[in-house]
Amino acid sequence: MNAPGGLGQPAHPRRLGSGIGWRPEIADAVEQLPGIDWVEVVAENICTGHLPPSLVRLRERGVTVVPHGVSLGIGGADRPDPGRLADLAERVEVLRSPLVTEHIAFVRAGGPLTATPQLEAGHLLPVPRTRDALDVLCENVRIAQDSLPVPLALENIAALVRWPGEELTEGQFLAELVERTGVRLLVDVANLHTNHVNRGENPLKALAELPVEAIAYVHVAGGVERDGVWHDTHAHPVPRPVLDILAELRSRTDPPGVLLERDDDFPTAEELAAELEAIRAVVAPGRQEAVVAGAQGRTGRDADDRPGRVGWGSVPVPGGGSTAGPLTRAPSAGGATVGSAVPGSPGTPEDASVPDVALPAPPVPRGHATPGPQSGGAPAAAPPATSRCDTTRERLALAQAALLSALVAGTPAPEGFDPRRLRVQVRALAAKRAEVVAKVAPELPRILGSGYRPAFLAYARSRPMRDGYRRDALDFAEQLLLAGRPEDPVARRRLTHWWQDRAGSRPPGRSVRLVRAARAALVRR
Repeated sequence: MNAPGGLGQPAHPRRLGSGIGWRPEIADAVEQLPGIDWVEVVAENICTGHLPPSLVRLRERGVTVVPHGVSLGIGGADRPDPGRLADLAERVEVLRSPLVTEHIAFVRAGGPLTATPQLEAGHLLPVPRTRDALDVLCENVRIAQDSLPVPLALENIAALVRWPGEELTEGQFLAELVERTGVRLLVDVANLHTNHVNRGENPLKALAELPVEAIAYVHVAGGVERDGVWHDTHAHPVPRPVLDILAELRSRTDPPGVLLERDDDFPTAEELAAELEAIRAVVAPGRQEAVVAGAQGRTGRDADDRPGRVGWGSVPVPGGGSTAGPLTRAPSAGGATVGSAVPGSPGTPEDASVPDVALPAPPVPRGHATPGPQSGGAPAAAPPATSRCDTTRERLALAQAALLSALVAGTPAPEGFDPRRLRVQVRALAAKRAEVVAKVAPELPRILGSGYRPAFLAYARSRPMRDGYRRDALDFAEQLLLAGRPEDPVARRRLTHWWQDRAGSRPPGRSVRLVRAARAALVRR
């Protein structure tokens, strides 16, 4: 349905201007903010049959509304789900949007490709920058483009972990994706900063390699650093280093749109307006030169390029030149490895090297069937012939399932991953689950009081989410009741009534609880 402007040459993106992420908590403030040309709304939070009145009023005023998807998982091993694509297309039609956006990420793994239960991350997880993953992603993008009535733009994500055996830098990966599919890019400069702090990746090098002509718009957001890890919270003011990356991007191109994201701990309307004005000061013609000059002054040899600092150093880029000033996009040399990254980039040893492999061979998650000979020693039946892409998908599926199982089900870490970083990601995923469940089921924290968070984190340690956060809330409450908790009889009675109202049945009796406990013990063995 969607016809890009030719592979490798996206059609000229529509001018959007200055925007902000629309959220129900700040709907009134967004309507009153001066100079708002457009808003972005989380696609999955919109009911097409009943649009929020605030969005209707904004649209009637001529404010563009762009749906931003978070659950497609276009970077996963499976082909995009037709139902999810149809939902995105429906939101585009209802909102009369000029484009739709999603993330270069996977959000679930397992299922038929691995003969294991499907796992949900409840979070955007990074795709390995390998040839295998790029082949799968390109096919998934083409499927999505054919199903959507408007152009698709994809966002680079923030990550805490790095895949072993990566073959491309982020800029090379995105450039080749655009060249092969014609997809547009949603460049998140806050995510570039996050990956600089957490993974040692130089944002100036990524910008130099990006095909800036494919940029649909730019995200700007805040975060916070804790114990050397940058958390992309969207709940803090935009820091100076993020604005500096935006200035570097502006020195290379005039982005069609720039948007402020804020998802939690919302400030006053005046503070939001001030943040928007700071962003406009960076990108507005005639006003950005001074900001760019200031940013470039901080990127010279004397700048402090330690992770989390304002400067990133003056780093050579492929094709000559230096990231201390405006550059044209460097050639996208195929097959480059992490080991051949530009010497001197933060966190990249000059003698680093990576084995020439497509993907690690991950362990099968504990408690799942292992492909191979059948019980009794008889060899398994030969699998049917598959295409090269299907074989590639299976390899990617196994790798993603092993990683996600380690993150949400307590299985061993796949070989090659940094165990410390994985532990940080595990805690971050569990904390996010606890926060989102508290939002979709606010009665649970009220019933459990201060015991809610530790109880939920203990529950999440070995119980992956299934079928979304509302189902997760019900599963959590059921597990507590199965264990005879909470100990306070009044709280337990309130939790029982809450569960009954939503699950439509009575909590399991003692005999059922014993059977389930025995079955769970067998699975753990």
